[in-house]
Amino acid sequence: MMNIHPETKKTPLWITFLLAVSCGVIVANLYYAQPLVGPISTDTHIPLASAGFIVTLTQIGYVLGLLFIVPLSDLVENRRLVLAALAVVICALAAAYLAHTALFFLVSAMLIGIGSVATQILVPYAAHLATEKQRGQVVGNVMSGLLLGIMLARPVASMITDLWGWRAVFALSAVITTIPAVLLACILPKRVPIPTMNYGTLLCSLWQLFKTKSVLRRRSLYQACLFGAFSLFWTVVPLWLAHHFHLSQQGIALFAFAGVAGAIAAPVAGRLADRGWTKPLTGMAIGIAVLAFVITHIFEDNPVLSLTMFVIAAIALDMAVSGNLVLGQRAVYALGSDIRGRVNGIFMAVFFIGGAIGSAIGGWAYAYGSWWLASILGMAIPLAALLYYFTE
Repeated sequence: MMNIHPETKKTPLWITFLLAVSCGVIVANLYYAQPLVGPISTDTHIPLASAGFIVTLTQIGYVLGLLFIVPLSDLVENRRLVLAALAVVICALAAAYLAHTALFFLVSAMLIGIGSVATQILVPYAAHLATEKQRGQVVGNVMSGLLLGIMLARPVASMITDLWGWRAVFALSAVITTIPAVLLACILPKRVPIPTMNYGTLLCSLWQLFKTKSVLRRRSLYQACLFGAFSLFWTVVPLWLAHHFHLSQQGIALFAFAGVAGAIAAPVAGRLADRGWTKPLTGMAIGIAVLAFVITHIFEDNPVLSLTMFVIAAIALDMAVSGNLVLGQRAVYALGSDIRGRVNGIFMAVFFIGGAIGSAIGGWAYAYGSWWLASILGMAIPLAALLYYFTE
């Protein structure tokens, strides 16, 4: 297996496609449990008050992986690191399928989160493969696969659970995740970075990078706000759809499928970023996120038109988040190939923390003020990002 020589020739389309599919399959494992909290907590005897830990521990595991595993891609051979992370995911999915106690399942959930950071080794890996002129396009295409995985995970998990139960979701995912793992092991070129420091120094450098790289700081905070709004929306909207519009679980799953259309923004944003449009597109993405919450209050007295506005809002918000994600990644990857793994880990960790905060705020707001309060907070988060954007 030959080592890759980054930025010297165009990336073959089939490798980009393999990376995109792999990222989508892997990242979906983070989101399968979200619509299944009820049946999982019942079967594994997790108290209802603690059922939120099913999702929270997966998120905590992911952030830990971003901070402690992803930076290793600047030190060790990338293909081997990806395969080690995938081995953790596959074993954790099998453990989740077999889990019959709360502790067993919750530990499995955290390990699923830790191993799923394989995606965040593959995305900067794709940037290494690409030439400077096509980097935005390649990253955008790979991110389309990742975002499709995020958006399809919830409805697919709901539908599989309706047919065969929640355990089938984890069993099938363990099998499906094995397929790209085998393909990546056989096909992926090696990338051996040239280490400039040891692991301890590498970890200590994370805060220094965040403090000194203004582009990294800005892009991380922009995306944290957008992903916070995104997580708030998708935490609260299923509850509102069931309560206000009386949609069934299948209806909510179909609504979630509508949001998948937002993934088309990723490759488009990547191509436009390659042409130097990053700054205006960033402002547009943040503005669209704010408007997505505003339009949910149009036609409130007409259930059919109101539901239509919610569908449009879901698509618009997903487009804003996916488009801005690609813009941000392209910008931080340009900071240098020798720190690309670390800046990607920082970028993803910060915005994923934003998503966890958005989910928590959304649940609280919906409990105390229904969709009205939740939507106001959802609007305020990207509005704060827009005010920060105007200082750029």
